[in-house]
Amino acid sequence: MVKIGTHSGTFHCDEALGCWLLRQTPRFKDAEIVRTRDPEVLKDLDVVIDVGGEYDFPRLRLDHHQREFTEKFGHGFETTRLSSAGLVYRHFGREVLAGLLGWPLDHPELETVYLQVYRNFIEAVDAVDNGVGQYTVPSGTAPLYVNNTTLGARVASLNPRWNQPSDDATLYQQFLKAVELTGREFSEAVDWVARGWLPGRRPVAESLAARHSVHPSGKIILLLEYCPWKDHLYDLERESGCVGEVLYCVYQDDRDKSYRVQCVSVGPGSFENRRSLPAAWRGVRDDALSELSGIPGCVFVHAGGFIGGNKTKEGALAMAVKALELD
Repeated sequence: MVKIGTHSGTFHCDEALGCWLLRQTPRFKDAEIVRTRDPEVLKDLDVVIDVGGEYDFPRLRLDHHQREFTEKFGHGFETTRLSSAGLVYRHFGREVLAGLLGWPLDHPELETVYLQVYRNFIEAVDAVDNGVGQYTVPSGTAPLYVNNTTLGARVASLNPRWNQPSDDATLYQQFLKAVELTGREFSEAVDWVARGWLPGRRPVAESLAARHSVHPSGKIILLLEYCPWKDHLYDLERESGCVGEVLYCVYQDDRDKSYRVQCVSVGPGSFENRRSLPAAWRGVRDDALSELSGIPGCVFVHAGGFIGGNKTKEGALAMAVKALELD
C-alpha cells in the first residue's frame, strides 16, 4: 500500500492540508498516512512531508524546517517561504485542481486558477506556519483582540487538550479530522475561484479595454455586468501595462438597481484609495448631494469617501468624471 509520511505529536494545518492534497492525486489516492519521526520508518515511505529535514522533490522528500530552506512559490509570490502545504501544492497543485474541477491538465484557465488559489488560500497557510504577519508592525505591538477563527487555529483546536488523553491512537484520529477539515475548506476555495471568481475576469477585461471610450483619461471603467472586479482589475492592469491608472469603477448595484461609483484602492486588501471621492461630498445624501454636486439623482457618498451612489448610470458616471476634477 502507498504510504504518506509526516511527523508524529502535535499536528498543524500545513501537514494536514498537504496530506489531503496528496490523497487527491491518482498516485496517492487513499494512501495510508504514517505519523512518525523515526528515520528508519520514514526512509521506506513513498512520500514524506513536514519532517525529515530535507527537500528533494525527485525523491518526494518535502520538508521545510531545515536552516538552508528558502523556497518561495514563485510566479510573483516572493515574500513567504513555503510550508509543507505550499510545497505539495507547488508540485501537485495543478493535478489536484484538474481532478477537483474535472478539467484536463491543458485546460486554458488552469494556470490562472492555480495561481489564484495560492493567493487566496495556500499562501496564508504557508505564512502562518512560518510566522509571517500580514502587516509590518512596530516591535512589541500587541494585538487588539484574539482571533481563534482562522483555519490554522481550528486545526490546532483539534489537538487533544492538555487534560485529555494524547496517546498516538487519539492523535491519529484527531489528525484525520484535521485532514478532512483542511480539505473541505480547500475544496470550497477552489470552487469559489473557478466558478465564482474566474467568470468575472471577462467583463472586467472588456471594461478595461473600453475605458477610454468612457472617459478620455482612461481613469474610469464602466462594468456592464456586475462581478467581483477588484482582484481582476489589479491583475489585468499589470498584464496591460497600466498599473494604477484606473481610479473609479462604475457599476449597477444588483440589489436595488441603482448605480455605484467606487474608488479603486491602492492594492488588494488596502483601505487606502488611489483617489477618494471629493471631501465636500462625503456624508451628504440625496437632494442635498445633488444640489452640492450639480448632478441629478445622487443618493449618497460614504463618509469614508470610497463609494457613492446615483439613481442612474449617467449620474454615477457624471459623479466619477467630476470627482476627477475636484479635490
